[in-house]
Amino acid sequence: MKNLYINTRFFYMLIGVGILYIFAFFFPFLMWVAHIALILCFLAVMVDSLFIFNKKKGISVQRILPEKLSNGDENPIKIDIKNNYDFKINVKVIDEIPFQFQKRDFLIEKQIAPGRNTFFQYILEPKQRGEYNFGSLNVYVSSPLGFVSKRFNFQKDANLPSYPSFIHLRKYELMAIQSEFLLGGIKKIRKLGHTMEFEQIKEYVPGDDIRTINWKATSKTNRLMVNQFQDEKSQRIFMLIDTGRTMKMPFKGLSLLDYSINATMALSHIILKKGDRAGMMTFSKKTENKIAAENKSGQLRKISEALYNIKTDFFESDFNRLYQDVKYSLNQRSLILLFTNFETLDGLNRQLKYLRGIAKNHLLVVVFFKNSELQTLIHKNPESMQEIYDEIIAEKFEFEKKLIIQELKKYGIYTVYTLPENLNIDVINKYLEIKARGIL
Repeated sequence: MKNLYINTRFFYMLIGVGILYIFAFFFPFLMWVAHIALILCFLAVMVDSLFIFNKKKGISVQRILPEKLSNGDENPIKIDIKNNYDFKINVKVIDEIPFQFQKRDFLIEKQIAPGRNTFFQYILEPKQRGEYNFGSLNVYVSSPLGFVSKRFNFQKDANLPSYPSFIHLRKYELMAIQSEFLLGGIKKIRKLGHTMEFEQIKEYVPGDDIRTINWKATSKTNRLMVNQFQDEKSQRIFMLIDTGRTMKMPFKGLSLLDYSINATMALSHIILKKGDRAGMMTFSKKTENKIAAENKSGQLRKISEALYNIKTDFFESDFNRLYQDVKYSLNQRSLILLFTNFETLDGLNRQLKYLRGIAKNHLLVVVFFKNSELQTLIHKNPESMQEIYDEIIAEKFEFEKKLIIQELKKYGIYTVYTLPENLNIDVINKYLEIKARGIL
């Protein structure tokens, strides 16, 4: 009887019987009524128990888990319950979800008609990569009497890995195909292919690059004609992820490092779909998790596994070591997206010579982050002197970020300065823009 549980309805009934006994002290004729009520109370519990325990497999339950969890996204966990009893039952579902979610009040209540089943789901949103262990799925079943419940246990100990965000990869792919991204409006990018692979001669239209005018064809047709080139394929795109101290800052439960990992996953998918070669590495005290730039069929899986296995103690990042490794391991000109974070101009100046060294041989894009908390202070209407001071300090930090952008631009280094939650779309948009302009 270890699976027998007494419900609160039974204790309410006992309280009622106890009140009858109290009144019977003053009105003796109620004593027999109280005795009969007490007997009926225990008879009801026995009958209810027989109803619930007369079938060994009174319900069938299945918890449907995904193959893996997508970090930072909403992951549906589905549950299917079938009622094998001959009467309507009330069920309470308590799933032992992984401890990382720190959810101690999980409870779902349902009513199921005889012979029918119910299908529902709940959402989990992991905030860190790694293994997630699900315990037992506990289902407490009670009859319409509701005095007792029987506990059923299903599917003990299921382990799921949480990988960098992959749920929305298809959505980003569709956006890339259409060359438009919704971020405060639709931004369209006109493709201006500039490679040595000739495609055709066509008539000039406003917006075509005048450097591609074909003067011989123009003289023959007496109309402006331009050369059109195919969009270049198999360009090398490297993503460098800073796993140092500055990337530990959390926003909405995810660290800047995890935002960068998710963006690398999304961008790698688009790069490979565009026919380019995607590669990556991480760096802090040393460079790790190196994946050479390729566009083979298993490349996205290799990148996904490398991103999943990133571990860091958030040491101070060594940009000198990064510069040396990039110089000797990347022999061909590539597009390099560096995911890091600079909070002050002094912090940038300490690393600027190494960034300039990388930018000499490669097209460098530095990706760093807006502080969403500062944005809230800047756009808040101050009502007290303290709030005015807070707004002034926030504006000072925001102005320093703009100085960082100008300093990098001065040396031909491109930037993506964005809120962490907008990172995926903004880096993909920057990649498509660079590719369309043909500046790699």
